[in-house]
Amino acid sequence: MPYLNTTEVDSAVANLATAYPGLCQRVDLPETSVEKVACHALRMGASSPGTSDCVVLIGGVHAREWGSCEILVHFAADVLEAYQTGTGLVYGGKKFTAAQVKEVLEKHDLVVFPLVNPDGRHYSQTVEAMWRKNRNPAYASGDGPCVGVDINRNYDFLFDAKKAFSPTAPVQVSDQPCDPQVYQGPKPFSEPETRNVRWLLDTYPRTRWFVDVHSYSEDMLYVWGDDENQTAEASMNFHNAQYDGLRGDAGDTAYREYITHDDLAELTRLAQSFTDGLKAVRGTSYTPKSGFALYPTCGTSDDYAFARHIVEDGKEKILAYTVEWGTEFQPKWAEMVQIIKDVDAGLLQFCLDAP
Repeated sequence: MPYLNTTEVDSAVANLATAYPGLCQRVDLPETSVEKVACHALRMGASSPGTSDCVVLIGGVHAREWGSCEILVHFAADVLEAYQTGTGLVYGGKKFTAAQVKEVLEKHDLVVFPLVNPDGRHYSQTVEAMWRKNRNPAYASGDGPCVGVDINRNYDFLFDAKKAFSPTAPVQVSDQPCDPQVYQGPKPFSEPETRNVRWLLDTYPRTRWFVDVHSYSEDMLYVWGDDENQTAEASMNFHNAQYDGLRGDAGDTAYREYITHDDLAELTRLAQSFTDGLKAVRGTSYTPKSGFALYPTCGTSDDYAFARHIVEDGKEKILAYTVEWGTEFQPKWAEMVQIIKDVDAGLLQFCLDAP
């Protein structure tokens, strides 16, 4: 089986909703992509929608990371089939009992959005394999690298990097429309793809966990991405302008991003649950660490999701993560099959251990 194209990913979502009507529903996202492709997610759960705490899983954000869609489609299909048939799941050396599968779908809503960026995926699969961004031509010449926005730099978190970060910080973002990789767009949520993700978080207000599936580096990243975490000084935080121009340098004392001790402990606990579940499949070791430990970023989905409860009254606290699967963007399919098993076991263990 080769990688799914964009039509096949969307058909898989529709087919699962049809096959398991008592356990899931297709969710029609409010905005089409830039190229007018309709986008859909899948809400899964044994209880009525909105009555349980929610895990939101998204993928297919960066176009060239083909396997992220497959990971989430297979995850949804496996969990739904196992629940319906009353059987467990086996991924290599990792086994989940029927009772554990039942527990996951009966204590949570799971919202799976496997293809955030359909235009970019189509372009990557048919024209330029290493394409990363969406296909918005609006902000520059409209051709070559001057097309598109990096969806995972377009969220509302420290968007003005030149203001927020130290001039020596190697922050991975650009305000130049012709940057071929990390152009952030003209403003937060300028892109319909990121607005769809925001809509999901708003539509499922009981969302308490968020995972964005990417590749590669074999990591399970948790917030924050702008600087190293610290639990001592609450005033040293991303929305305190006193620290503008100081963020993003590793190993310094001028700035580190505040997080409570309890939140950091829970973030790391669930990251470890994911990596433990994954490792049991075939012995592959992923590393749980902060996003900043990979490289400094801003405007990312996980930092935005976690920051919502800090800057917006009444928002649920969302523990937010980014999976970085594998060691290349487009592995040979035989290896991708094994990676799917790895990551799906990790995600199921994560959901099982989410309180």
